[in-house]
Amino acid sequence: MAQCVQSVQELIPDSFVPCVAALCSDEAERLTRLNHLSFAELLKPFSRLTSEVHMRDPNNQLHVIKNLKIAVSNIITQPPQPGAIRKLLNDVVSGSQPAEGLVANVITAGDYDLNISGMLVTSSSEAEPMEQFSKLSQEQHRIQHNNDYSYPKWFIPNTLKYYVLLHDVSAGDEQRAESIYEEMKQKYGTQGCYLLKINSRTPNRASDEQIPDPWSQYLQKNSIQNQESYEDGPCTITSNKNSDSNLLSLDGLDNEVKVDGLPNNFRTHPLQLDPSGDSSNSIDGPDHVKSASSLHETKKANAGIIHGACLTLTDHDRIRQFIQEFTFRGLLPHIEKTIRQLNDQLISRKGLSRSLFSATKKWFSGSKVPEKSINELKNTSGLLYPPEAPELQIRKMADLCFLVQHYDLAYSCYHTAKKDFLNDQAMLYAAGALEMAAVSAFLQPGAPRPYPAHYMDTAIQTYRDICKNMVLAERCVLLSAEILKSQSKYSEAAALLIRLTSEDSDLRSALLLEQAAHCFINMKSPMVRKYAFHMILAGHRFSKAGQKKHALRCYCQAMQVYKGKGWSLAEDHINFTIGRQSYTLRQLDNAVSAFRHILINESKQSAAQQGAFLREYLYVYKNVSQLSPDGPLPQLPLPYINSSATRVFFGHDRRPADGEKQAATHISLDQEYDSESSQQWRELEEHVVAVVNRGVLPSNFHPTEYCLNSYSDNSRFPLTVVEEPITVEVAFRNPLKVPLLLTDLSLLWKFQPKDVSGKENEVKELVKGEPEMIGTEVVSEFLINSEESKVARLKLFPHHIGELHILGVVYNLGTIQGSMTVDGIGALPGCHTGKHSLSMSVRGRQDLEIQGPRLNNTKEEKTSIKYGPDRRLDPIITEEMPLLEVFFIHFPTGLLCGEIRKAYVEFVNVSKCPLTGLKVVSKRPEFFTFGGNTAVLTPLSPSASENCSAYKTVVTDSTSVCTALISSASSVDFGIGIGSQPEVIPVPLPDTVLLPGASVQLPMWLRGPDEEGVHEINFLFYYESVKKQPKIRHRILRHTAVICTSRSLNVRATVCRSNSLEDEEGRGGNMLVFVDVENTNTSEAGVKEFHIVQVSSSSKHWKLQKSVNLSENKDAKLANREKGKFCFKAIRCKEEEVATQSSEKYTFADIIFGNEQIVSSASPCADFFYRSLSSELKKPQAQSSLHTEKQSIEDTMRLIQKCNEVDLNIVVLWKAYVVEDSKQLILEGQHHVVLRTIGKEAFSYPQKQEPPEMELLKFFRPENTTVSSRPSVEQLSNLIRTSLHYPESFSHPFHQKSLCLVPVTLLLSNCSKADVDVIVDLRHKTTSPEALEIHGSFTWLGQTQYKLHLKSQELHSLQLKACFVHTGVYNLGTPRVFAKLSDQVTVFETSQQSSMPALIIINNV
Repeated sequence: MAQCVQSVQELIPDSFVPCVAALCSDEAERLTRLNHLSFAELLKPFSRLTSEVHMRDPNNQLHVIKNLKIAVSNIITQPPQPGAIRKLLNDVVSGSQPAEGLVANVITAGDYDLNISGMLVTSSSEAEPMEQFSKLSQEQHRIQHNNDYSYPKWFIPNTLKYYVLLHDVSAGDEQRAESIYEEMKQKYGTQGCYLLKINSRTPNRASDEQIPDPWSQYLQKNSIQNQESYEDGPCTITSNKNSDSNLLSLDGLDNEVKVDGLPNNFRTHPLQLDPSGDSSNSIDGPDHVKSASSLHETKKANAGIIHGACLTLTDHDRIRQFIQEFTFRGLLPHIEKTIRQLNDQLISRKGLSRSLFSATKKWFSGSKVPEKSINELKNTSGLLYPPEAPELQIRKMADLCFLVQHYDLAYSCYHTAKKDFLNDQAMLYAAGALEMAAVSAFLQPGAPRPYPAHYMDTAIQTYRDICKNMVLAERCVLLSAEILKSQSKYSEAAALLIRLTSEDSDLRSALLLEQAAHCFINMKSPMVRKYAFHMILAGHRFSKAGQKKHALRCYCQAMQVYKGKGWSLAEDHINFTIGRQSYTLRQLDNAVSAFRHILINESKQSAAQQGAFLREYLYVYKNVSQLSPDGPLPQLPLPYINSSATRVFFGHDRRPADGEKQAATHISLDQEYDSESSQQWRELEEHVVAVVNRGVLPSNFHPTEYCLNSYSDNSRFPLTVVEEPITVEVAFRNPLKVPLLLTDLSLLWKFQPKDVSGKENEVKELVKGEPEMIGTEVVSEFLINSEESKVARLKLFPHHIGELHILGVVYNLGTIQGSMTVDGIGALPGCHTGKHSLSMSVRGRQDLEIQGPRLNNTKEEKTSIKYGPDRRLDPIITEEMPLLEVFFIHFPTGLLCGEIRKAYVEFVNVSKCPLTGLKVVSKRPEFFTFGGNTAVLTPLSPSASENCSAYKTVVTDSTSVCTALISSASSVDFGIGIGSQPEVIPVPLPDTVLLPGASVQLPMWLRGPDEEGVHEINFLFYYESVKKQPKIRHRILRHTAVICTSRSLNVRATVCRSNSLEDEEGRGGNMLVFVDVENTNTSEAGVKEFHIVQVSSSSKHWKLQKSVNLSENKDAKLANREKGKFCFKAIRCKEEEVATQSSEKYTFADIIFGNEQIVSSASPCADFFYRSLSSELKKPQAQSSLHTEKQSIEDTMRLIQKCNEVDLNIVVLWKAYVVEDSKQLILEGQHHVVLRTIGKEAFSYPQKQEPPEMELLKFFRPENTTVSSRPSVEQLSNLIRTSLHYPESFSHPFHQKSLCLVPVTLLLSNCSKADVDVIVDLRHKTTSPEALEIHGSFTWLGQTQYKLHLKSQELHSLQLKACFVHTGVYNLGTPRVFAKLSDQVTVFETSQQSSMPALIIINNV
């Protein structure tokens, strides 16, 4: 708030002081003008008395006057003009804080003057000084008493005249001056004259000695014709002044205000406005004399004017002494005498009337104007008294008491006068008496009565509503407000000030509103929002009054309240006004800053308003940039840049598909980031790098990153290759509702080149280019529509190795002409030719500053907020590397499940370096193959066989249909084997090197995945440079193939032991293989039917021998939803065919249903078979145990389990006939079934896992946590295979012989590879009635229990006899067989599975 240096108790007496009119001779004026000062100005700094003054009141009591001040001014005979008063107010406000303007408002109030005394000044250098005094005396008398001069006015007719003789010490004759002074004393008395000696030195000596200049703080910089007006009624005392030369300076009370701190000298803003934003907007009012003095001294130094140049410090003391003498001996005795006279006149009539004023009225009744005349003199303000009217005498006495600080007597006189003025309806006089009575009551020492605020309210209302005198009302309001503020009644003060605002004076209203605002902020509970709102209103009125600096200051102070509160419309209004006012005051940086704030906030303005804001910003910005065209490019606020969303891509853009050629997808900025996918690519790269480095990942390995974003690890400097472009994707957002047009958009960078040896050259910061180092792409136009987010991709082309730092973007910001209605400052003509027409544009930059991830590793980092580096924009350009491009030819997008298709892959080296070590890695190696390692295994081209088959085929004759065609192959030839990595596949390049510019095409077989649906299959191509590079050891290329598979066939197979334990060659271990094939296709792909053309087996130990149920139609066709069932006999391979475990040799057996054999041991059939097995081969072997006992148990288990295992794999090869575009196509494919366990069904397609049933939670620990090492009963029951050989029917003549004996052979086969002890028990165990019915009448003869020892896979024959007594059908399958391994305890003994029921028919002959 406007802080007052003085208290209000000091302020009011300083505002109402005795005035003295000075009338100078020309010669006297000339002497003072040597100091560039008038006589009144000369006295001004010394007009306050430094000591207390004593006088006696009418009751003869001693009264002390403290800090008395007088105002001496030159006589001006012209009354002040209203225009001059307004100009004075305007000029005072312009050059000061508005607080001082308020004082000027007080000063300019009123039409009455109150010159108590007159000074007549002449010079000792005059020819006849005494005569000159007489002339001046007559002139003063004429001015005072002649009706021609209505101005200035005098307090009483009997004015004190004080004669002053000025003596120039440096030039005058001192003796003559003394003699003249003696003459004056004789004529005017020692109390009425004074000799003042000045100018003790000559002007040319002024620079020799520095004398203080106390006048500078009283004189304004601007020369103004200051005509001062006077307060209404005798209650206020103001000063006059005259202008006697061209040098005009402000004089009077307003300057007193500046020195002594009349109300509202600002110290600091209550909200502490940033001085940098406001220092140039206003001149702070001085807090003390020194600051004001230094301020004005600076101004005077600029003007070259020195005040008081001829005066020494002794002269200063003389002037001070003169004022004291004048006051002590002249002025105060005169005032004391006048008060006594007035009091005596009134007291002498006191007994005649009830009131002091009534007595006065009767004493002066003879001169009262008749009633009619009074009516004629009345106007809207009520009665007007002539100056000599007796009613005014008590008021004059009150005024004199007030001037000499006798407030008790003043109050009683004002109070008495107030009553009688009201009785006469003299409203103007009554209001003045009320006002001064309230002030007197407030100033009474000891506060005997409370401040009568209602007096002030009545006075204000009377001035404003009845008298229509706004100037007096303002004075009254300001006095009352200051008093209320001193009592901390800020709310009442604010209400008073606001009530007086009006439309007739913008400047006055602005001053009042600002003071009201400061009242709100100074309350006990500050009303901050009311403060800000009234500061805005004050700023608006200041602006209308032309006070731009004060308007700007008010808006800036209010902004601090509204800022950050979310009141965006209010902020926009304030910032817009600040911007305009700053621009008007040529504070262009402030203007740019304010408009910038409007644009960067989330504006809720309409599109038209936003367009106006933007155009104003561009206009102001353009003016700023023109001031320093060669300076650094400034930061632009629009559009927003989301720095963290910046993406950087290293490499060339992907080529589009060319006919049947499809380029590898690799990486591009069009792909969205997917953390799961990113992790998969990382794992693939780690996998291939580990394989290349003999199974170990290098310690300095970092995954290759071609695209850096906010999700990637940006803590290291990225590496990129020379001559390969760098693309930076910048995310722009336009927050406005108007489109933004960016032109000549490019990246801003600096580059530190290095030579080949690695030495750094000097750093070059290149903005527009040295294109031989780094080429920069410039986007000519980039349009961002309203509220649109849009990315721009900007490229750099590095031509030299070194360190590159991408700093930001540089562009011209503009908007489209005609897109919005023009508001505010008009648009300039279009200054750009292009697709869009620019209304105006400015050049600037925005930096890309990306904050790294928050660190959270160490304790210190966790307890503080620290961020790591983000170096995605600081790539290191390395030496050239090979660059591979991969194209896929005839690559399908849709396949049937299991379908085989042949495509071609073209590898092109587009760099200037040869590449080598090309490998491809994929998580789905079963999807594709490049063929076997040997040329013999790989068919040359599709045209080498019938129907362009992808397989290697051999035409067969029809004789070989039933039996299998045997071939063999090693898995090592197909890159599959123990310890190999099936996911990493070397690409068979000729000579393993691809030279610069060379290309090679290789066949690639694809097999549709077994599950239907859409499959994304990732290929990662890995390659190296022939010349090893220290920084980049390898490069990668990614490709994601999307294949949509549809259903084809479902194959399920089971294997079981054959009942005929012996084969043709007398060896045991025959198997039956049942294969069910179902056509599950629903004609989605236009498939008419499937033909099963071949079933092959592949195993190390087994092979298919023949088809058991071959129908007459050898071509097996399956239409929609049809099933086919096949049965094959499988036998063990011969000893010479059986491979050792280490040789990885598999025997393939093909059973053909057509006339063409597909060689299943060649590519691609064997490739896909081996790849389907690869997951099985990867399973680690069981680790051997350390404990011997445990070892033996595990070995036993393994032996028992192997009895149930069979290592047989079935491959079903098929053709599908498809009608597409009225053409018939033949598709071919294969399905694999891996048979592991006898009797367990296996499938070609993955089985869906049934979700486990919910179980209740158990809250206790099971007692036995060890996993039982006991094999299952089912596994144990397969150790021995049994078979009964007997005649199906037997005829016996029961009438001849009652007992029928039938020979039965029991064959026992040891299925395990260990010795087995067997017990055969022929006794019937069961005694149930059903069992008796079946075999109650049949029994075994001879030995009832046999103990046998069978060696590994031995076949044993046991001859038995069955005895029957009846005819009928009997089941011979009753023998129970128990087995255990020979070297084990009986813990594993269990009953063996019996074969199927052995039914025999016994007939009677």
